[in-house]
Amino acid sequence: MKNILIEQNIHWGKKLYESVKREALSKLISYLPLRQVITITGIRRCGKSTLAKQAINYLIESGIEAKNIFFINLENPLFLEHKHNPDFLDTIYEEYLKLMNPKGKVYCLFDEIQYFENWQVYIKSKYESSDIKYIITGSNSSMLSNELNTLLSGRSLNIHLNTFNFTEFLDYKKIDYSDELNRVKNRIDIARAKDEYLEWGGFYEVFEVKDELVKKEILIAYAKNIIYQDIIPRYSIRNSEILERLFFYLLNSITGVLNYTTLSKTFSMSDKTIKEYINYFEDVFLLKRMDKFHNKQKERIKSSKKIYTLDNGFLQIASSNSKNFGNRLENMVFNILNQSCNELTYLKDSKEIDFKCKDYLYQVSYDMSDEKTRKREIDAFRFLDVQSKCKHYVITYDETKIENDIEIESLEQFIFQKGQENESK
Repeated sequence: MKNILIEQNIHWGKKLYESVKREALSKLISYLPLRQVITITGIRRCGKSTLAKQAINYLIESGIEAKNIFFINLENPLFLEHKHNPDFLDTIYEEYLKLMNPKGKVYCLFDEIQYFENWQVYIKSKYESSDIKYIITGSNSSMLSNELNTLLSGRSLNIHLNTFNFTEFLDYKKIDYSDELNRVKNRIDIARAKDEYLEWGGFYEVFEVKDELVKKEILIAYAKNIIYQDIIPRYSIRNSEILERLFFYLLNSITGVLNYTTLSKTFSMSDKTIKEYINYFEDVFLLKRMDKFHNKQKERIKSSKKIYTLDNGFLQIASSNSKNFGNRLENMVFNILNQSCNELTYLKDSKEIDFKCKDYLYQVSYDMSDEKTRKREIDAFRFLDVQSKCKHYVITYDETKIENDIEIESLEQFIFQKGQENESK
């Protein structure tokens, strides 16, 4: 075990971790002086470990002794036989203490902690009896909502990390978008980056690779790894093949309305089981359902759901493949809005509005040049606007103008505007 600890903590050898900085780092830094346990949740391979290591860099640069910072990835094969025993977490920690003999406050980073059963009991016991600042990462939402908060109510702060968003992708490519002048100057590079991001999403290892076949292989491997490591063992699912087939089948329905009856007949299982399986996909951040708007919460819960994937890259591994540019654009807009809107819904009667967030209504239309398309998208606002004070937006691939009090925005303008709003909060 000693060798593993040394290998995973290169900062003990006075080395810092190299990585592309994430926007969530500032929030993580602001939480470091606080007593609460910091949890970082997100889909596998989105960069949780990297974000935690960026916090290590910050702590060392701030004067914290390297030996007082301990990082361990709990999915190491050496720990496999011990995952049913949360006390083994203490064995790991005690080995660190013997190795480094830290004095004073310790910063302990447990990576992919959900690998161990009943880990939350161990964290609670240490939290109440020691001067340890915990940063823990995990790849399922239940880690936060159902497990940790039950034992550590009010004693944890969560950071949810998504795959790279578009502005982080521009930062990675070193394309300056900091002000209007640079956006105009670099508009061609931004447009190329937009096309790439719409197609392949924000997984770092995917956009690092140039070969499109390899990109797809990576995305398929990610999806299967999540299904077989994070869902099947956790929920003791016997028919793993059907679960996998359901996920890839659902990728063909992205941006559409789910029909549980049809799914039930297709997979020869009950509606209840289908819904449970989709819950599991949501729990590990693969997919997300969206309610139809209704003033009554009970009716929203019962409503027909639209479904989205939480990274555009997964659209590339659907069996239908995704040359549907409108779906790519709508899925990306969903992910942008989903990160800032707690009650994101859609409106539908004889017409449809793609998204409602508070007092904002959004239509997504890749190309508005066709007059029938233009009329359909704009007329929906007048037909379905449930609140006269709502502001109306149409998000397009590249058109920007104001038409009859409706703001038509290109995807880039929409993203940069959202970024400015978030910075001002």
